[in-house]
Amino acid sequence: QVQLVESGGGLVQPGGSLRLSCSASEITLRYYHVAWFRQAPGKEREGVPCISGDDSRTDYADSVKGRFTISRDVAKNMVYLQMNSLKPEDTATYYCALDISLKNSPMYTRDCWNGLDYWGTGTPVTVSS
Repeated sequence: QVQLVESGGGLVQPGGSLRLSCSASEITLRYYHVAWFRQAPGKEREGVPCISGDDSRTDYADSVKGRFTISRDVAKNMVYLQMNSLKPEDTATYYCALDISLKNSPMYTRDCWNGLDYWGTGTPVTVSS
C-alpha cells in the first residue's frame, strides 16, 4: 500500500522559513508527478507547487511564487517544499500528493493539481508572531 507522509511543519514567525518533507513507502517518488497542497480552516484546498515526473517542469501558485520551492531528493526518496518569507496567510495544513499514471514524463495526467492518486495526511504550518 502506497503511503505518503509529510513532516516539517510547525510554528514560525512571519518572514521565517520552513522546509516540509514528503516521504513515501512502497513506491519510489522519482519519476512521478508530485504536488503540494494546503488547506486553511474554513477555506478550500489550494494547490501550491508541483513537479513533473522527469523534473523538467515545476508550477507554482501565484500566491507562493518566488517564496516557495519544490525539489526532489532521489537518494532519500523525498520531495521537499522549501518555504521562505512566510506570511500569516500561509498558515494551513500542507499535504503532498502523487500521480502514478505517467512515469518520467514532462506532462501531467490532467494538470498540475489534478489527477493525483495518493495523498498524505498533512503537516500543520502556523505563521504567527
